[in-house]
Order: sequence, then C-alpha cells, then structure tokens
Amino acid sequence: MDEKSAFETFELNLPPAILGFLKETSTWTYFLSILGFIGIALMILGGLFFSLMMNMMPGGNPYAGLGVDMSYFGLIYVVIALLYFFPVLYLFNFSRKMKSALRSNNNDQLTAAFSNLKSHYKFIGIFTIVIMSLYVLIFVFAMIAGTL
Repeated sequence: MDEKSAFETFELNLPPAILGFLKETSTWTYFLSILGFIGIALMILGGLFFSLMMNMMPGGNPYAGLGVDMSYFGLIYVVIALLYFFPVLYLFNFSRKMKSALRSNNNDQLTAAFSNLKSHYKFIGIFTIVIMSLYVLIFVFAMIAGTL
C-alpha cells in the first residue's frame, strides 16, 4: 500500500479572511500588472517615436555640438521599459497563480505565486539599491566637480 505523507496530502487550510485578502490582492496585482504592460508598451513606442522624430526635425538636436545624437535619449526610454518588464511580469504571474491556487486549492500554485511575489520584490529592492547608489555617485562627483 502506498501511503502519502501529511505534506503530500496537505491542502490549503487558511481562514476565510486570509483567503479573501489573497483574492483581493491578486485582483489588484492583476490590474496593476496590466497597467504596467500598457505603460511599458507606451514607453517603447514613445522612445522609438522620439528617436526617429528628433533626428528628422531640422535643428531638433540642441546637443549636436557635443556630438550627442538625440536618438540615444529615446533608446534610454526603451531600456528603462525593458528593465521594468521583469517586475511587472513577476507581478502578473503572482496574480494568475494566486487566482489559480485559490480556485483549485492547489498548494503548488500557491507556492509558485509567492515565489513570483518574492522575485518581484527582490527585483525592486535590488533596482532601488542600484539607483540609490547611482544617486550617491552623482552627488559625490558633483561635489568634487564643484570644488574644482
């Protein structure tokens, strides 16, 4: 006879209030992730439009004397949109898997949902540390350049 351990037969055993909170959270994260995908698409389109249109306008590049092409500014928007894609994708996957876990009482889906939520916050945390470090570096270089 093949006996299953208590862990293999474990089902979601959460109080109804927590299930309600998780359901509402998954609804809001789904909404925010869809808005995030729309924002990413608009950033990519805006970046490409800016890159193409600024080079076509006569006198549209005030930085031409410095050797800077205006299309670089549009590409910065595209790069930021691509970076923003990953946390939005993690949030989207969290909401889908959480809804599935709550619907089917599936522990594996619940684990996958929280794994995606952890990845979302980990990405946001690391990205925040990187941006804050860049701010500190810019501030330090500005202070050094100000004393020269």
